[in-house]
Formats: sequence, C-alpha cells, structure tokens
Amino acid sequence: MKKLVIFFIGVLVLSSCNSLKVTIDYDTQVDFSKYKTYAFYKPGIDKANISDLDKKRILRAVEIEMKNQGFIKSETPDLLVSIFTKSRERVNVNQNNFGLGWGWGWGWNPWIWGGGVNNVNVSQYTEGTLFIDFIDKAKKELIWQGVGTGALKTQNQAKKEARIKEFVKEIITRFPPE
Repeated sequence: MKKLVIFFIGVLVLSSCNSLKVTIDYDTQVDFSKYKTYAFYKPGIDKANISDLDKKRILRAVEIEMKNQGFIKSETPDLLVSIFTKSRERVNVNQNNFGLGWGWGWGWNPWIWGGGVNNVNVSQYTEGTLFIDFIDKAKKELIWQGVGTGALKTQNQAKKEARIKEFVKEIITRFPPE
C-alpha cells in the first residue's frame, strides 16, 4: 500500500512539472480581424537569450501555428511577431509523512506506539518562459502578448522540440482574443 501511495505522489509531482501556464494581454481597442499577414521582427528575436537552434525551433513552430490560424507570412505584413525568453532553476521539495500514530491521551506520551514513514522527494528542473509579441506594423505598437511558463525538457533534442511546439501552440491558439 505504501508503495502505491508513493507512486501516485511521484506521478503527481512529475505531472505538475509538465503543466504549462499561459496568460495573454492585449489592447482592447484593437480590431484584430483586420490582421491577415505577418513577418518576424528580427531586432526583437535577436535579443532573445537562447541558442540559435532553439530560436529556429520556436520560429518554425510559430509559422506552423500562424498558418493553422489562417495567417500568411508576407514581405509586407500587417503584424510583426517577436519573441523573448527567460528561464530559472526551480526546486520542488515534497515531504510525505505516513504515520500510524497509535497512543493514549493528548500531548507528549512516552508510551505512545506508532511508527511511520517520512519520505522527502526533491526534484530540480528548469522553468522557462516564452513571450510571443504581436506588433501592429503600421503603428509600431504592441497589440497582443502571450506568455507561456512551464518546465523545460532538455534531455534530448526530440523532447526539447516537442516541448517548444507545445509552448508555441498553447500560446498562439489564444490569438486573436475573443
């Protein structure tokens, strides 16, 4: 029974690391239906503090999701798309006490019976945040921003690429705002 409980707690801890939190903010005065084309905003993308390979992965994922939303990549765009990233190391410490606690009375008692298991699970992971900004090209103003935060997968290239696609998809599916 103890092993089953520990297993479920482990699954819960690991699944909490996989969650992705997305928030958006936008200018409520903008008519988003007028935007049909986009291009990448190179000066903003160049400032993102990640490898060129990860930038390429993000931009490819953005292209796929923008296409899925019906937008066309263009030399004369309505929207400019920029990205920004940041990351930090996180540590989760979970303490699980499975005590039996048999005994008499209240408070401390030298004749208390019992026993139990005290498990401490420590996990360390990198939490990444991806900002995707949509800028009105004509006005040169930020009109929409999506922010995704979650654990990064860096064990191998395939997991990293899948996680990047998940981040981008979860953010861009919230554009345009309803």
